[in-house]
Amino acid sequence: MIQSIPVQYTLRPASPEAHLFEVTVTVLQPAKNGQVFFLPAWIPGSYMIREFSKHIVSLSAEASGKTVALRQLDKNRWQAEPAKGALTLRYQVYAYDLSVRGAYLDGERGFFNGTSVFLAVDGYQDEPCSVDIHAPDSKSYADWKVATSLPAADIKKKSGFGRYQASNYDELIDHPVELGNFKKVSFKACGVPHEFVVSGRFQGDLKRLAEDTRKICEYQIKLFGEPAPFDRYVFMLFVGKDIYGGLEHRASTALVANRDDLPAPGAAEISDGYLKLLGLISHEYFHSWNVKRMKPAAFTPYDLNREGHTRLLWAFEGITSYYDDLALVRSGLIDEKRYLGLLAETITGVQRGAGRLKQTLEQSSFEAWTKYYRQDENSPNSIVSYYTKGSLAALALDLLIRRDSKGKQSLDDVMRALWAKWLADGKGLEEDEWEKIAIETTGLKLKPFFDLALRSTQDLPLAELLASQGVELKFEAAQGASDRGGVVDAFAGKPAPLTLGVKTAGDAAGVKLAQVLDGGAAQAAGLSGGDVVVAVDKLRAVDLDKQIARYAAGDKIKLHAFRRDELMSFDVTLQPAAEDTCRLKLLPDGGKWIASR
Repeated sequence: MIQSIPVQYTLRPASPEAHLFEVTVTVLQPAKNGQVFFLPAWIPGSYMIREFSKHIVSLSAEASGKTVALRQLDKNRWQAEPAKGALTLRYQVYAYDLSVRGAYLDGERGFFNGTSVFLAVDGYQDEPCSVDIHAPDSKSYADWKVATSLPAADIKKKSGFGRYQASNYDELIDHPVELGNFKKVSFKACGVPHEFVVSGRFQGDLKRLAEDTRKICEYQIKLFGEPAPFDRYVFMLFVGKDIYGGLEHRASTALVANRDDLPAPGAAEISDGYLKLLGLISHEYFHSWNVKRMKPAAFTPYDLNREGHTRLLWAFEGITSYYDDLALVRSGLIDEKRYLGLLAETITGVQRGAGRLKQTLEQSSFEAWTKYYRQDENSPNSIVSYYTKGSLAALALDLLIRRDSKGKQSLDDVMRALWAKWLADGKGLEEDEWEKIAIETTGLKLKPFFDLALRSTQDLPLAELLASQGVELKFEAAQGASDRGGVVDAFAGKPAPLTLGVKTAGDAAGVKLAQVLDGGAAQAAGLSGGDVVVAVDKLRAVDLDKQIARYAAGDKIKLHAFRRDELMSFDVTLQPAAEDTCRLKLLPDGGKWIASR
């Protein structure tokens, strides 16, 4: 026990086979009237109450070698009886969440966020703390190592096991930890050491991954201005099957992706899967500035026991989503045409959701806790994403500033002004402060734009603004389920195929309607999300698009579907697909803003 550190943790992978971490927390001078402990109910960056305390399997307390009684106060808080001397809580945490938000442990690897495993000591959140990370006891884990951006105090150089420290609880929980026999590559970006740790089973070119990531990092550091806001940075990537996601932290990020998205050894091109992974890397790294440091005042400090509502998530997630792909062009990884293809897909995704006509961007941000992170089969009809529409609002704002300043200013200038403000005072942004800084920085009359983009459900003037930069936009009918828009040399104007207005998923019994969209033929006929279509005009349902392709608009067909365990029939009048698929055409000398710095 270290007498100078008031709160001390230990963590041991006690039983990888049972997915159990054993954790202790010792407070040297517990509160005289009974010390309170709590585990966060959510993790910053993922705006949903997740109740991490449900994974605590056992919990006990002792002081001076004697058992101390614990009383649970509510879902995530406990109070120990008054005790003399240092008080230690010992508990086990079930860890089998493969996402980037929780904790995971099995015989292959371990991973945890502090919000899942470290009980906070109430009243001591601002005090220094330490954590001793132990290796599993069995010799079969002798090759396990530790990867984390948490500052080291006394660790084994080769494995990384040992003592780490944090200046307070907020810092402790903002450095996730990877355990296992992972692969690692290192590089420097603008002189700052970076590590890329990859776990899981894979065949991939990690040297190329490191070099491509370095280019992204250097562009972003230079965008905001050197030096970088950290002395060292760690990427932690787990690769598997059918997984994708990331979560930002102050000097690291946790990522999960498909193993086939890694660059293949010897491959020169950037596959679609690798491009998606690079976009994820770029997104989470950009958060090092935009939300980990610059953030809403509602998050300073975080209240980890309840929701923290803000209308500014569009700025912190949407703008980050705009820059993540833009950084791939500006760092030289892809060209303008491929970037426009990604942009067209984003525009298509927003245009196809009727929710954009019902929920504003500010509402989407504020209601993230109850709507965006708790989506159901009707979500496309009722909400808009502050990620995707937020990125389009950022695009529109960037193009507007460039146009009205005659190319002298851009959104880059606003981001640098926001960063300078944070460096000067370290304070969070009030709800109206982002807009004020944008107006002050550019000297432009931007309020009408903000009213339209953030506080109305009108569509953004993207066609007009893109045209000012030499890019033509047109909406056409999708030519199949996989058509999400893209870049064209000429607008085709092909006839609209027929559609039921649904999104489907596989099902052993037939074709499941994952979502039934507003205004579509299926909704008009009474079909609902979750229904499983088993027959189309008395023929087995296999591929709905192909099975209706030979009919004509206005024709009526009969669908049979199971709703729960009831077989129902529906008379459907077929409709042509709506013109909601974005095509972008790059005009001569157009799109120069894409690669400009």
